Amino acid sequence: MLLLVGSFLALMLIGVPVAMAMAGASLLYMITSGTVPDMVLAQRMIVGIESFPLLAVPFFILAGNLMNIAGITGRIYGFAVALVGWMRGGLGHVNIVGSVVFSGMSGTAIADAAGLGSIEIKAMKDHGYSTEFAVGVTAASATLGPIFPPSLPFVIYGMMANVSIGALFLAGILPGLFMTILMMVTVAWFARRNRWGADTRFSWPRLGSASLEILVVLAFPMTAWLLTRAGLSANAATGIAFAALLALDWYFRFSAVMALMAPVILIGGMTMGWFTPTEAAMAAVVWALFLGLVRYRSMTLRTLAKASFDTIETTASVLFIVTAASIFAWLLTTTQAAQLLADTILSFTDSKLVFLLLANLLILFVGCFIDVVAAITILVPILLPIVLKLGIDPVQFGLIMTLNLMIGLLHPPLGMVLYVLARISRLSVERTTVAIIPWLVPLLLALAAITYVPQLSLWLPQQLGMLK
Repeated sequence: MLLLVGSFLALMLIGVPVAMAMAGASLLYMITSGTVPDMVLAQRMIVGIESFPLLAVPFFILAGNLMNIAGITGRIYGFAVALVGWMRGGLGHVNIVGSVVFSGMSGTAIADAAGLGSIEIKAMKDHGYSTEFAVGVTAASATLGPIFPPSLPFVIYGMMANVSIGALFLAGILPGLFMTILMMVTVAWFARRNRWGADTRFSWPRLGSASLEILVVLAFPMTAWLLTRAGLSANAATGIAFAALLALDWYFRFSAVMALMAPVILIGGMTMGWFTPTEAAMAAVVWALFLGLVRYRSMTLRTLAKASFDTIETTASVLFIVTAASIFAWLLTTTQAAQLLADTILSFTDSKLVFLLLANLLILFVGCFIDVVAAITILVPILLPIVLKLGIDPVQFGLIMTLNLMIGLLHPPLGMVLYVLARISRLSVERTTVAIIPWLVPLLLALAAITYVPQLSLWLPQQLGMLK
């Protein structure tokens, strides 16, 4: 066990990429111990990615890329400006609302930061906001991506912990809304402190147009529900409601209704049993293609090819991390290292509340050094037995782990969101880090609420029959 963990840490310290460090440590342990046949290495690599839920990974990545190239990010930004741009500190609120909408499509924090971030930071700088404030609010709002469904980390966690991915998706909605409120309160505080005004004039027509788009989107599931209550089948009711939506969109030429429909379609489809969370990822790709090729006609074969190649590259790196982490996690289990680490943690305390505090500190620390996918794959086998023993719901713990790792993405040395925003804003990594620090307050408050108020995460999936 010492050889396995020690060699992994040593490789990390000398700058070896985390996936190579895990694979190298696993290979070194196999060769040195002589107790594990060579073929096991290849077998565990195959088993690590031979999973139906993992099919969602390339499709969610592709959906996010397609949303970016289809010009949907600009439409979402325009919708958010119309809705909240008139508030004090308006573009800060726009940043957050835009991320909420985009998170219902991409499922990753990096896609949010790279897609909307480039538009938002430039607009905020043009309106006189400091680059540091623009970067800070963009970084904080990017963490909403994997909390609102769909979520790539939830897919990996659900596969590792054998937990319903649909329940995880639903569990993220209320915490995501709570985080949104905290962030908007933080923007309001900055606006009051710095005496900022609005960035766009208040306009009843613009506000009315944005509100009408929200009402149209909400009317879709309500109409389908009323038609089912009237005796129609679910498929017929949804078809009629969708045809009415298309007719309204064609007649009024809404700018963002179809983009806003993405999370409704995904969550509604999973709730009604039309598709699994894995199939929801494919539905997201189909919807993105429909918007880019048919509705907005902003996608070309060249941009489609670019999105496809970017997806292949990103998927390959993610799945390589999964294969390396699966070998490492399996060795942690077979060598009893995971059990020993679990027993060590339990030797400190058998209190659920204290354990959750220690788990938060551990995951936060790990998230600053290890990629999200690798961290989930390593930590779940160690922490999940303790979670189950102490009676903590694994769905709630999935929210806790994901938010911790999202906060880790904002910190050096491995915070990918940090580096993406530093490149977009042309700030140094040090200045970008300092700009993000004030935004840790709402994020840590949200983390505390998710950790110690279980119903914040569990109430919605329980009401919809996903949990007992």
